[in-house]
Parts: sequence; C-alpha cells; structure tokens
Amino acid sequence: MSDRRTPLDLVRAEPGPAYTATFDGREIQVLPGQTVAAALWSAGVTSWRTTRRTGEPRGVFCGIGVCFDCLVTVNGRPNQRACLVPAEPGDAITTQEGTGHDELR
Repeated sequence: MSDRRTPLDLVRAEPGPAYTATFDGREIQVLPGQTVAAALWSAGVTSWRTTRRTGEPRGVFCGIGVCFDCLVTVNGRPNQRACLVPAEPGDAITTQEGTGHDELR
C-alpha cells in the first residue's frame, strides 16, 4: 500500500461510481458531488477561460465564487462559475473565450 494519501482518503469519503462529462470534446471522469472546477482539476485542466482584453488564461483563484476567474461555458450557457456549479453526467463543458457572448455579435 502506498503512503500517498488523497483528499478522499483524508475525509474517508466513499463516492459513488464516476461518470463522464466532456471538456472541449474530451471525455473526463467526474465523481458524484464534484464541482465543474474540481472535475477539471482532477482531469489535469487548470485553465479554461481567457480574459477579454489580453487573452490571458484563467482558472480557479478564490474557489468560493467571489472572483469570477473560473467562468466557463456549461451546456452552452456561458459565465458559469466552475467552482460553484455541480458537474452532472453528460455535461458539455467548454473553454470560455472573453465574455462568452462573442458568437452573438
């Protein structure tokens, strides 16, 4: 047995079976109860938005829904705070460019 402990080990969590969602068309595994941000982090994704003016990459900063750095598009709805939105089976999560409404112009 490995000495490496995960957050699930630390809280003795026993989540249900994983399901899939997609990020920019790539399948990712999601555990029940994970937010979109947690699912993306677990999949090794740390950036999923770019800023409006300079295109700088953004991801989770505050983790409590205050900073809005983690905005993402979920099932076609832009400006979803990834740190607060629970991931659901089959969600289509995509990188958000700028305001998320660029295609409406």
